[in-house]
Amino acid sequence: MNSKIEDVEIIEIPRVHDERGLLAVIEGEIIPFEIKRVYYLYDVPTDAFRGGHAHKELNQLIIPLSGSFDVHIKDGDNTRIINLNKPHKGLLIVPGIWREIDNFSSGCVCLVLASAEYDEEDYIREYSDFLAFKNS
Repeated sequence: MNSKIEDVEIIEIPRVHDERGLLAVIEGEIIPFEIKRVYYLYDVPTDAFRGGHAHKELNQLIIPLSGSFDVHIKDGDNTRIINLNKPHKGLLIVPGIWREIDNFSSGCVCLVLASAEYDEEDYIREYSDFLAFKNS
């Protein structure tokens, strides 16, 4: 799997603002995959750790609907920490990227849009297995 840190990108979600507030809209070609699964994390303790895995084929868009959190991404050679704190900016994570999520703010809600339904076979849960996958 040749995916690199550079393949992970921030996606700007279009928004409309009027006197009633802001409206963010995800439609059309905003996300480069068809959404097959939607889930969200909430009431996560501030010292909790989520993720700790990679996917073989799954694409995800991670959006901070409320609050903030850090996403640590690794491609086997490089590491980057991205703080997500704006509900109109999501992090597109491609297959073959290790992710860990921490530093959750109080009241944080993390929305995840995924390209496939849950499939345990798509997960790589051990970092040593991830490195072997990247080198295969």
